[in-house]
Amino acid sequence: MLLEQFKKLLAPDESSSGTTADAVALASAALLIEVARADFTADDAELNAMIDHLTQVFSLSPDDVDRLTAQAASQVDHATSLYEFTRTVNDNCTPKARIQLIDAMWQVAYADGILHKYEEHLIRRTSELLYVAHADFIQAKHRAKALIP
Repeated sequence: MLLEQFKKLLAPDESSSGTTADAVALASAALLIEVARADFTADDAELNAMIDHLTQVFSLSPDDVDRLTAQAASQVDHATSLYEFTRTVNDNCTPKARIQLIDAMWQVAYADGILHKYEEHLIRRTSELLYVAHADFIQAKHRAKALIP
């Protein structure tokens, strides 16, 4: 059901393409991995938050999530900028879907209970590249912070 909701958030002419949803899932996973790595430690809580998001939004099995995150990690290792990931999201997602991705990035950053300055910087930069309004960026941060136990 969440996959169908997410497909509705894709650009209207792209919503029927499975490869487009796959590309968006890969780009989303790469951005979430970037956040998890931004503080130089990939905490289990951050990885679990990332896996939960990918599983729910893209309706993936645990094996599919493992394959997706392995592929995304490889792409992150070889990437020279965030642009290749943000372009895929910009080209295929609605503004609402882009805000949901920023929400997920904040949730990964806060999953370990500590917001590192590099995590915040990365999310801010990604938000700008995704053309997410500053007000939406701040609201997403507050939503994620409220989830901290």
